[in-house]
Amino acid sequence: MEECISVFDMLKIGVGPSSSHTLGPWRAAERFLNELRSEYDVNEVIRVKVDLYGSLSLTGKGHATDLAIMLGLSGQDPEYIPIQDIDGIIKLIEAKNEIYLGNQIHIPFYFLQDIVFNKNFLPFHANGLTFTAHFNDETEYSSTFYSIGGGFVVKEERENAHMKEAIKCAFPFPIDKATELLAYCTKENKLISEIVYENEKSMRPEAEIHYQLMRIWHTMLECMYIGCHSEGILPGGLHVRRRAFDMHQNLIGLSNYSNPQEWLEEIRKTEVKFRQILKWVSCFALAVNEVNAALGRVVTAPTNGSAGVIPAVLMYYLVIENHQAGEKEIKQFLMVAGEIGSIFKKGSTISAAMGGCQAEIGVSSAMAAAALCELMGGTPDQVLMAAEIAMEHHLGLTCDPIGGLVQIPCIERNTMGAIKAINAAELALETDAKNAKVSLDKVIDTMWQTAKDMNSKYKETSEGGLAIAVNMADC
Repeated sequence: MEECISVFDMLKIGVGPSSSHTLGPWRAAERFLNELRSEYDVNEVIRVKVDLYGSLSLTGKGHATDLAIMLGLSGQDPEYIPIQDIDGIIKLIEAKNEIYLGNQIHIPFYFLQDIVFNKNFLPFHANGLTFTAHFNDETEYSSTFYSIGGGFVVKEERENAHMKEAIKCAFPFPIDKATELLAYCTKENKLISEIVYENEKSMRPEAEIHYQLMRIWHTMLECMYIGCHSEGILPGGLHVRRRAFDMHQNLIGLSNYSNPQEWLEEIRKTEVKFRQILKWVSCFALAVNEVNAALGRVVTAPTNGSAGVIPAVLMYYLVIENHQAGEKEIKQFLMVAGEIGSIFKKGSTISAAMGGCQAEIGVSSAMAAAALCELMGGTPDQVLMAAEIAMEHHLGLTCDPIGGLVQIPCIERNTMGAIKAINAAELALETDAKNAKVSLDKVIDTMWQTAKDMNSKYKETSEGGLAIAVNMADC
């Protein structure tokens, strides 16, 4: 049995601002509750304490890690919770100093005391957290989890240099490396998206694949729509003003529409000079990551901090390159993007706490470049080349968020990742892949080596780079 990562593992629907620091801890809290229910009587719990370690501790406040844990312990699901309910649930916990554990029992909970920020790192991974439940009979139960990027959560069950979570299944085309994917495409005479589709069919019915892929797209589209129509200041103390609204107004003018799909059609009617295209792509990416920074619902692609790249590039294809494109092309794009992301996860990391921002914006740009290249008629060789080009020019990118918030420089970096993805796809389309000097597998290996060599202060700790060059008080 091979390690199998589905498209739906790489593209998850959840709540911002961070997949590793918000969605991951939220899912860890859910798993802890499940462990409690399987081993103990939850009604006997009298207190729960949570210890955060490493990057989760150092940037957890800015990434709402504490809020995510409270929501997870309350039994809320990040994929389905009404966004408007989040603030009320948190305020109730803080006001009453109690939590409705698993929607089952009210227990005392003092969030300033019961969520502890420990600056030391656990040896297994930079994002560690331990839950401890105390019972009536004075016994306790503890469980440690690691949020390894992209919303993936593991326990320290096995040492693995790349922190992979084993998802065992029987794909007809098991893939760990890009060379294996290319070999299948050549042997079967299929596109990358067609190989991915065969793998997905081994896990779920075709109707479900269609439904879930379109649900992911509609979530992306809605996120862009909300971001382009929301004004104001982002939360967190940096007083960052939303920019997508003004940029969008300047681009679309007095167009009439009442829903996201009509909005898409109106954008297709707008001017498509080079500067306008740059602005539209930037606007889409800004919109997504402003929603993400405001604890809105996004698609982790492959992380929340890089959630704007893939929808911005797909939207570019739909509204600029191919006005006839529809569900077929959307599904094709998402499947290619998901597969490229899974290869990066298996061979390197998608955690900024392990690899810096190259692991987030770099990977998302590579995913988007590959997907766009296939839609534009690229061969499988060219598709992989597009991914390689995009990552090659993100190598070494640090993660240095000011105040531990996914606002500066994270939001703008999504615009850069999207533009680089389009550029990489075009370069690949104009190149004979036989002349490539650097393979995708080689650049993934290089990325992982770069990640290991990178100083820890540039890995989502807010202890280096812009995070210390710019004082919060000056913002």
